[in-house]
Order: sequence, then structure tokens, then C-alpha cells
Amino acid sequence: MRGHRKGGVVAAALLLSACAGSVIPPSAGGPAPGRPAPTPTSPSPAAEVAARPTPATPRPTLSVDAATPPGIDTTTAAGLGVTRGPAIADLLPSGARSRQALVAFRLSCPSLMRRTDQSGLTRGSDWNTACSAASSWPDSSASEFFSRYFEAVQVGDGAAFVTGYYEPEIAGSRSRQPGYAVPIYRRPSDLVDVDLGLFSDSLKGRSIRGKVQGTKFIPYDERSQIVAGSLTGRGLELAWAADPVEFFFLQIQGSGRLLLPDGGVMRIGYDGQNGRDYTGIGKLMKDRGLIQAGSMQDIMGYLRANPEKGAAIMNENKSFVFFRELTGPGPLGAMGVPVTPEATVAADPKYIPMGAPVLLSLDRAEPNGIWIAQDTGGAIKGANRFDSFWGAGARARAIAGGMSARGSALILLPIGSAARLTGR
Repeated sequence: MRGHRKGGVVAAALLLSACAGSVIPPSAGGPAPGRPAPTPTSPSPAAEVAARPTPATPRPTLSVDAATPPGIDTTTAAGLGVTRGPAIADLLPSGARSRQALVAFRLSCPSLMRRTDQSGLTRGSDWNTACSAASSWPDSSASEFFSRYFEAVQVGDGAAFVTGYYEPEIAGSRSRQPGYAVPIYRRPSDLVDVDLGLFSDSLKGRSIRGKVQGTKFIPYDERSQIVAGSLTGRGLELAWAADPVEFFFLQIQGSGRLLLPDGGVMRIGYDGQNGRDYTGIGKLMKDRGLIQAGSMQDIMGYLRANPEKGAAIMNENKSFVFFRELTGPGPLGAMGVPVTPEATVAADPKYIPMGAPVLLSLDRAEPNGIWIAQDTGGAIKGANRFDSFWGAGARARAIAGGMSARGSALILLPIGSAARLTGR
């Protein structure tokens, strides 16, 4: 995913930092004939009850042999160092999560085998045996698959922090009409990406976005300018939202569903951002004493109850996200495959090979088990930082909105990888 998400909705509660591009489940097509037009809702009381955290005792992290020597580049997993983990057969839970993880891993394999692993932990050919087996392995014995073809390593200290994200559903319309006045913009043609590494070796890996004005390259319009109408009249309106607050949160998630007046569904996904720095309004609001708990519901409640002040606060986040309509199987994650509800996590590719299984053991039971690192996010940085995807609908919104779990993480690598990395 690209964009802010991917800090998850819990981070959205305090930082409002999230990935871009959530999965659209296969049920995203239009409604059956005669079905009334859907309306977006907050989680039902039943969903809220179901989403109450179930405490769990996380598995302790592994002892690290020695501190990283001075001068070692710790910006990748290989530099930070790994510790060989225990045998995983007894650690792998059976059930739906393992089955879903196998399906997600199978989807990732074509990309996984040809990608350059930024973490330095694996080579593309390392995955050939496991991917070949996954192509015909029965989903019903997914845990056995992972225990047969993988071994565990811990990256760094192994201390994991996991948030959650979901796919928003908001009221929207393809055309402007009463009740739908918030423009959802396509990416403007004058928004330019500049690879700074082309100009200086010292800037490799860095880029900026902006626009050309005369002979100068300047920052693109910030949120307040766009909301005030700086893009009006250019034919960039992709659709129209009913609620500016719900649309603000959809921008943070990076993709979502528009529930149309005729009962249909329009899927939209991330298609760029204006290049302005992201500011998490939740932290601003809490620091100013405007909200207490800092939940997503607290933030939305204040913004709705104080529309003028709320609009000004939202404009303090200068970042603005542009969208395109999505068709086909759904939005793609960083690996170029659809991300999977309750099986995909976003991770930092410098510390986790994209496509690798991740075994989480946390102080909250719901996310415990195997996930597949299929995506990335602007707020998901560093070793053992993950953002779990819970899908769409009231249940997903309720779980993701309260997800904040800590514990330990093991990365599952093809058998033989640990010896190469640890020398034993």
C-alpha cells in the first residue's frame, strides 16, 4: 500500500498515519436487483462488543547474542542482525488464519521469486522450493506446510508493535447532486514526481513531488488550497463524497468503497499524493486537550460537533490524496498482488522480505498467528512494526479501530536461510 496508511487506525487515532490501497473483497459488486441503496454506518454495538480486545500472553522475545558493533549499517535486517528462532512446528496455530496465510503466500510467490529483497535476508531463488510446494499444497493442512518449508529468525530485538487498518465504506456519488458535495479528485496531470537521485548520488532513494511554475519547480497545492477550490474547473472530479470527515479518513486509508445512491458500489484506490508532509491531527487534538482517549470515534465526534474548527484542524494536515476508479480483483499491494483480509500485513521492506510469512505472538489474541508481508506503508517503518488488514465492513472497522498490540515477531524464511545469515 502506498500513502499514509498503512500507520493503521490505532495510529490514526493518535497520529492518523495510515497505508494506501486496501483490499476490496470479491463481494464489492453492485447490489442484487431491488436491494435498497446501502448506507455507511458506524460499527454496530454487536460489532463493537466483538471487537473488544481478547487478552493474550505473548511469547517472549529471544535473547540477542551481542549488541550490534559500532559502524554497522542497521538500516536493513541483515545489518541489524538476526537470531535463529526455535523450531516452529509447535508454534504454528491451525485454523483459518493459517489457511488464509497460505492462500496469500501462494499469490505472492511469482513476485517473491523475482524480487530483490531489500532486507538482505533472502535471494529470489531461496523461495523456489516453498513456492513450488505451495502451488498444490492443500489449504486444509496449511500449518504443516509452513512448518515443513520454513524456519524462524528474529530480526533485532524482536519486539513487535501491531496496529490495524480496514477498508472504509462511505456514501458517495459519481456525479455532484444534493447531499454529495465533497469532490474526490483524480491525480492532476501537472503533479510531477522528481527522482532526486538523478541529480546527486547523495540523494539516491529520495524523491519529491511538486509542479512547474514558469521556470521554477514549486510545492504542489496543499490541502487547504485544494479544499478551497484550487482544482475546480479542471475536470478532475472522479466522484463526490457526502461527508468530508469520512472522506478525510478514507484518504488516510488510501482506498475504499463509495456506496452509491442507486445501491451500487464504486471502488476507488490511491493514485498519488500532493507531496506535502503528513501531519497526524489526532496527536494535535490530544495535545491541545480537544479529545481525551484519542480513539477514531473521539476524533470523528469532535470534527462533526465543531465543523468550522474541525475543517481548520483537518487542513493542518497539508497532505492530500488523489484517487482512481478500481476494477478487477481489487487494489494491489506493494508486491503487485491483491492484499488479503486477515492475512496481509504491511511491513518495512528494509527489515522484512516482501512476501515472507510473519508469526506474531501478541498481548491481544485476535491477530496472533501467521500473516504475510504483502504491503508497505508510509508510517510502517523499522523492524517488527506491522499493520494488520481486517477487510471491510463494521466488524473490520471496529477491530482495526482498536488494534494496538505488542509482543514478539518471528520471520519465517526458507529452510537454510538462517545458517547463511547467522553462520551456524
